[in-house]
Amino acid sequence: MTMTRSLEVRTITASEFPDWTRALDTGFLRPPVTSDQVLAYRLASTDLDRTWGAFDHGRCVATFRSLAQELTVPGGAVLSADGISNVTVSPTHRRRGLLSRLMAADLAVAKERGDAVATLISAEYPIYGRYGFGPATWTTEWTVDVTRAGLDPRWAGPDRGGRIDLVDIADVPELGAEFHDRFRVLQPGAINRDERWWQRSTGRAPTDLPRTEPFHAAYRSAAGEVEGLVSYTADSVWGDGKQPMNTASVRWLTAVTPAAERALWHFVCSIDWITTVRSGYRAPDDLLPQLLPDPRAARILTQADFLWVRILDTVRALEARSYAGPGALVLEIHDGAGLAGGRFRLDASPAGATCTPTTDAPGLALDVRELGTLYLGDESVARLVALGTVTEERPGAAAVADALFRTPRRPWCPDTF
Repeated sequence: MTMTRSLEVRTITASEFPDWTRALDTGFLRPPVTSDQVLAYRLASTDLDRTWGAFDHGRCVATFRSLAQELTVPGGAVLSADGISNVTVSPTHRRRGLLSRLMAADLAVAKERGDAVATLISAEYPIYGRYGFGPATWTTEWTVDVTRAGLDPRWAGPDRGGRIDLVDIADVPELGAEFHDRFRVLQPGAINRDERWWQRSTGRAPTDLPRTEPFHAAYRSAAGEVEGLVSYTADSVWGDGKQPMNTASVRWLTAVTPAAERALWHFVCSIDWITTVRSGYRAPDDLLPQLLPDPRAARILTQADFLWVRILDTVRALEARSYAGPGALVLEIHDGAGLAGGRFRLDASPAGATCTPTTDAPGLALDVRELGTLYLGDESVARLVALGTVTEERPGAAAVADALFRTPRRPWCPDTF
């Protein structure tokens, strides 16, 4: 057996990228053969200084990549984040500490670079808590039986002067990028969409996998401003009696006003021949079920954790977000990696916050992973106290923390990365 000390962990070179891609595809159980066209495209959009590999006698056996990211926090501030993706360990090299070494190396660089947080979307729940990540947003997917939803079958479009237009796929990147920059500052948990995201979303990115081109539609207000966008695909299924049984699958739907959100859902559910709508991954408190005359027509398919957050700079992170009301709290943060731990006093108000190291007695004691879980305002501190993952050192501190941290609507990350 190859000993752990013979395994080299480092960033990769351009010449090693095909081998790194093979290891990545192997880890994700995808065919480990990639065309030259796809390899060239991936390499051109990859920052090799943030692309890590583990090598055993020159062969890549583990992969890890991070990307520059912007995360919206409660109040609309945008924080620089270390977005972590493409994490794999080949099945021949499991349980040798490779992920721990890759994670430690990347987080150290991210901390030095000045990223306030790190983020990822976890394929497996048990892995990332030990590295200080906590699930900060959740996601829900519904399927809607349109025939039972009770929507007006004569619906011809939105009222109040709004309208819905189909958008040619060539126009989506420019239109969508401007709209998404307006949307994401309104939605805690949202991240930026780079050029590669738009290329993948509109089919301009080469791929070796089968692909179905989506339809796109925009909701425009009476003033003509885009207030919502939807991307969806549809299948072609007909029953024995020549009755349509088609499903529309929403890839993404975002809106900056409730009117736009309601209109786009009504639009998707009113498309001729569509009898079922799959919502795609939505916020758990999405408007979709309750905007239907019969919410029971919507059935939950998936409900799970989504965006995980790891605090790298406690002071910057806590000072960046807004808080529901005035209050003060002393937090004892434990961080085994030594990146964000310490005792801090948070003085918060709707107008802003200060966070400073202190020697005052703590009100709450928690691991940095629980701080990540609480950071975007989705989780209840009192619930974590009941679960035993947060310790209330001073009576009433959990109630103070909940009053400060919780947000009126649940945070949501619309995108994978």
